[in-house]
Amino acid sequence: MQTAVAPSPAVGPDSGSADAGFSAETLAPSAPRYLASDFCAYLETYLPPDQVSECYRAYLFGAEAHEGQKRKSGEPYIYHPLAVARILAEMRMDYQCLIAALLHDVIEDTLIPKEQVAATFSEEVAELVDGVSKLSQIAFNSRAEAQAASLQKMLLAMTRDIRVILIKLADRLHNMRTLDSMSPEACRRISRETLDIFAPIANRLGINRVRIELEELGFAHYWPWRRRVIQCALQRTVGARVEMVGTVETALKQALQQESIQGAVEGRRKHLYGIYRKMRDKSRGFSDLVDVFAFRVTVDRVDTCYRVLGLIHNLYKPVPGRFKDYIAIPKTNGYQALHTALVGPQGIQIEIQIRTEDMQRVAESGIAAHWMYKAGGQSPANPAALAADWLQNLLEMQREAGNSVEFLEHVKVDLFPGEVYVFTPKGRILNLKRGATVVDFAYAIHSDVGNNCVAARIDRRMAALSTALRSGQTVEIITAPGARPNPGWLNFVVTGKARANIRGYLKNIQQREAQVFGQRLLTTELASFNLDLDHIDPIRLATYLADANLRDLDDLLGDIGLGNRLATLVARHLAGNESDESASETSRDGDVHPHRLAIRGTEGMVVNFARCCRPIPGDGIAALFSPGRGIVVHRSECRNLGSLESKRDKRLDVEWAKDPEGEFPTEIRVEIGNRRGALAVVAGAIAELGSNIETVQSREKDGMTTDLEFQLLVNSRAHLARIMRRLRLIPLVTRITRITRS
Repeated sequence: MQTAVAPSPAVGPDSGSADAGFSAETLAPSAPRYLASDFCAYLETYLPPDQVSECYRAYLFGAEAHEGQKRKSGEPYIYHPLAVARILAEMRMDYQCLIAALLHDVIEDTLIPKEQVAATFSEEVAELVDGVSKLSQIAFNSRAEAQAASLQKMLLAMTRDIRVILIKLADRLHNMRTLDSMSPEACRRISRETLDIFAPIANRLGINRVRIELEELGFAHYWPWRRRVIQCALQRTVGARVEMVGTVETALKQALQQESIQGAVEGRRKHLYGIYRKMRDKSRGFSDLVDVFAFRVTVDRVDTCYRVLGLIHNLYKPVPGRFKDYIAIPKTNGYQALHTALVGPQGIQIEIQIRTEDMQRVAESGIAAHWMYKAGGQSPANPAALAADWLQNLLEMQREAGNSVEFLEHVKVDLFPGEVYVFTPKGRILNLKRGATVVDFAYAIHSDVGNNCVAARIDRRMAALSTALRSGQTVEIITAPGARPNPGWLNFVVTGKARANIRGYLKNIQQREAQVFGQRLLTTELASFNLDLDHIDPIRLATYLADANLRDLDDLLGDIGLGNRLATLVARHLAGNESDESASETSRDGDVHPHRLAIRGTEGMVVNFARCCRPIPGDGIAALFSPGRGIVVHRSECRNLGSLESKRDKRLDVEWAKDPEGEFPTEIRVEIGNRRGALAVVAGAIAELGSNIETVQSREKDGMTTDLEFQLLVNSRAHLARIMRRLRLIPLVTRITRITRS
């Protein structure tokens, strides 16, 4: 059988490097189709005959499996897997990967099971194919959830075998090349996903030739008008600067020849999506961009790169602050080069990158260079080793994530390349996302370091954990065995690993607190039936757990503590009083039910005190269930409670324990005359009575008086009353009120 498929010109030797920011002048054009025999002939250039035969056998197997199926364009479906395999062949991938590419849709789109693929070829091939296949047999609530779950499955399969993502990238690349046959809505959705997920993954793995084409095709389909505007502006610029490009190329070549340096010089413009992204991120117009043109100098050795840098800086004046040494400090995907910006002819800024031939191959192929050139070894810039570190982070994020959507959110955060380079006290370099803080740095070292960090020194000076880091700083993390993550860290961390670890820890803490609190709630309700947890009928409990799809009693107690399940209804079922609906409902109004839950203030995250009324011990209180949070306690007179009658199914009868523990926030407004030092006098009086001031805000009223709003920590209503009486003794104070917000 000789089947035709579209070629993949953008992964050939003339493609540009993403880090260099180059691209071909146009998107991949339509071209004559490859035959299956051409594909096998190409494989013979680097694979032994027996492996080529296995690939052809896989092609025949796939063609038979997809018999009768057609793509949206009307072509036989087998065209697609053969094109995907061709893309991977041009990366010099091994034959097992090529076989999996030829069969990558067999499990998902045909009746052939994974077991048959394993028996016909190998377990390794079957695992690769299964890793790429979507989760089509599971029902999801939304397209977003289904997409997230399938991507999570693929990324986790990638942690076991990196070739899974290479197959998926090749699959997405060919789909993008043939996107014109899809509906406009599907084009935009697929292009958005490509720009958000797959192009960044290709960049993270250093496969920059693929990344460039994914970005260009995604840009063309998602923002066609913006692309057209930039392309027209570039064409006008190219016409005016062709002479300049030729002048610079000639000057660079002559400088190399004079020093007897063997090297290639190439000048190109940056690719359209890269230009658009710079305009968007830096809020600049096209006319404000000064480095649309870039030049690449490729030499034989690393030391020659630095010699060439000196020659170039003698030839043209460098732009201060624009030099980057990615050879000494490689990017997270293994990319290495020297970057410098110069003031060229006619005062036009140009960008020049200097690299070796090996660096050029890694810049284009990234992790694929591991198969293509057998490069890497133990070099710190080895893409395979760097990818392994990233995959380890993915596994950790997956363990900490609550669901597939949250996991995908963490991955998206982690996909964008780092731009801050900081040092540990021992001289190790860490590459972090721009805006990364001390806490991000701590988690980048190790999860335990992040969980236990309490302070830090930046360049030997104490610094807050929220401090944003700058390149070149040396950061020392101070830890304490009993320290734990703070929920407030989520407000400033920027890396996916830090965010996933903090959320995971908080969820575990909340779950444990929810179980303890749920036990108190259920015990209180069971008491009305003269029961306790130790004397529940085990058969009735097991039946209830099975019906509720819960694993054990701890899961049930956690559900109750989080407000996802009402303790009253659970107690009724466990007591065997399911039919007593009216009695249960009556018990919720507080008149019949004698049992109230005592609030101690030590329940943790499952008991929340409403910010609108700030209840404190001594206030009359009422509580409402809030699914996923536990209960929210209000003051009885709080307007936000609304009609308790309409919310009695969510209402919980509560009261303060006899000896509440801890401090509780409350707010007061103090009207005071405008005098120098007035705030200090009021703050001093509050401190005298053992209260901490959390926040203070001032607002001038009429030029004569000022309103001071304090958020205080008190231990009871009596404590607050003593503070207010003390403040009234201050002559400048004209009025004091407790604040209740609507």
